[in-house]
Amino acid sequence: MRPAMAFTVEDFQDLLRLLREHPEWKDQLRQVLLADGLAGTLQELAQEVRRLAEAQARTAEELRVLAQVQAGTGERVGRLEEAVARLVEAQARTDERVGRLEEAVARLVEAQARTDERVGRLEEAVARLTEAQARTEQELRALVQAQANMQEEIRILARAQTETEKTLKALVDTVATLKGENLERRYRERAASYFQRILRRVRLVDHQQLGLLLDDALDQRRITPEERARVLDADVVVAGTFEDREVYLLAEVSGTVTADDVRRARERAAVLEKATGRRVLAAVAGQQLSEDPETRKEAATVWQVLDGRVSPPS
Repeated sequence: MRPAMAFTVEDFQDLLRLLREHPEWKDQLRQVLLADGLAGTLQELAQEVRRLAEAQARTAEELRVLAQVQAGTGERVGRLEEAVARLVEAQARTDERVGRLEEAVARLVEAQARTDERVGRLEEAVARLTEAQARTEQELRALVQAQANMQEEIRILARAQTETEKTLKALVDTVATLKGENLERRYRERAASYFQRILRRVRLVDHQQLGLLLDDALDQRRITPEERARVLDADVVVAGTFEDREVYLLAEVSGTVTADDVRRARERAAVLEKATGRRVLAAVAGQQLSEDPETRKEAATVWQVLDGRVSPPS
């Protein structure tokens, strides 16, 4: 007797296919199954078929899921392939950029070599400049010392110059005083000659006579002691006839007549006139008038006896 063979799903599927292909076999199979008392077996077979169908359904579902997964995987693989393609292109561009970068680095290396060479030359130049700077500083220190010595000599010379200027000023003042005194003395000694175009019968009133006149006026309280002192400082006072009247003439004498000389002459003449009760002519005498406008304006108010020329008041 042959051993029983297991009835598999594949066998069952073959059986169903054969029955669909030969419908006439269905009745014969049913009769055989019923005749041989295989009803229970058929029921079990039906249950097994249901289980197989369920298993088949589950398998189909798993296959569907697997197909979906496979589809998703394919899509992901496609995207991955696209990404890989882009990476390949990017890599190509990177290689190109790296190539250019390598060329730039090579140029930089060459430039750096040239820079190193120039820096070397610059360091040598700096070293020479440093030496020159040291020499310059040494020369500058020597120059500063020489300058200090020169300044000391200049200070000594300045002091000597100051002393010389003081001496010269004193000498100039002395000479000016001597010239002024000499000029005053000449006008006093030659009063008749210098003032003859203003007065007739010119007579010098010396310092002693002038003092007596002023003392009398002071005693009579016509003038003050201060006014007396100012008139006594007058350079020249003479008496004479002016327009048939006895008058005095008071003159201030200077090499270069200034506005101050004119004002002193007027003020002292006014005091002398008050002291004597006689008309007094104010005058200035000398070599020339100062050029300033004030002097010219003031001088027009008095008699002017300048270098032999006589000018009356305007």
